[in-house]
Amino acid sequence: METDEIRKLEKIGVLSERLLNTLKPAEDKRGMYNAEIRIYDYYELVSIIRNLMKLCIIALDRDSAEVPPTIQNQNIDVGLIIGVALQLFPIDEFELINEISDLYHCRKDGTIVDSK
Repeated sequence: METDEIRKLEKIGVLSERLLNTLKPAEDKRGMYNAEIRIYDYYELVSIIRNLMKLCIIALDRDSAEVPPTIQNQNIDVGLIIGVALQLFPIDEFELINEISDLYHCRKDGTIVDSK
């Protein structure tokens, strides 16, 4: 293997250790991973769950498109749901993809792009 290719592979290894953060290997399931969300307390957790369930009710019953009147608080906190989705968005992994892309693509002048 050429010296330049070895340096690229070593760089990818360092970048992977630093940027592959969203998924953590699960200890109890082979080939499975965990993704975590950060919450303040049990009240926020139950709010997330309730809002997801209300959103699912509406998605399943498109004709009525409303939370059943038997549910006390019918409002859906869409911001809370989007906040959870943003926590799960793998931004570091996209940075890794960008860094790997920079390692393998040449600039128009023919020089190799050296990532940060």
